[in-house]
Amino acid sequence: MFQDNSPLGRSVYGLAKGLALLGGVVMVAVIIMITLSIIGRTFIWAGLRPILGDYELSSMGIAFTVFTFLPWAHLERGHAIVTLITDRFGPRFNAWLLVITDAMMLATAAFIAWRLYDGMLDKFAFRETTLLLRVPLGWAYAAAFVGASVFVIVAIYVLGRSVTNAVTGRTEPDRAGAEI
Repeated sequence: MFQDNSPLGRSVYGLAKGLALLGGVVMVAVIIMITLSIIGRTFIWAGLRPILGDYELSSMGIAFTVFTFLPWAHLERGHAIVTLITDRFGPRFNAWLLVITDAMMLATAAFIAWRLYDGMLDKFAFRETTLLLRVPLGWAYAAAFVGASVFVIVAIYVLGRSVTNAVTGRTEPDRAGAEI
């Protein structure tokens, strides 16, 4: 059930990959906006202007992209892994160590999602907005909450995959993570 080639695994991979791609599009849009705003600032003498609220938009956009990339990074084990000590232990020990660290990642993801949800409700309740554009901050929190929710789903799947691998004795396939 918790194997990458199962229907559940393909669904989780599709969800995480789609969200990461959406985050990439938003990041490119933010980069273009910042570039145009800098050009506008540079050529104020020629009648151009910076984009109004560029700081606000870039803050919200980059915050969103961070939460869109977290699920994919965790699913692909793209986090840095320090193996100075653990390489000396056997594969069984390392498999169960992954179970422990994945359980901690699930707890972290759930905590982040919970706090974003609580913050989102707070921002909407007090009608907080950005200074220049008057964008309700609750929407920025809601966008980040979507990524955090997918992060929780991915963390549950990765924990299930790690438990399955540890119980059956399978080793984790090599991922994109940087080993130090």
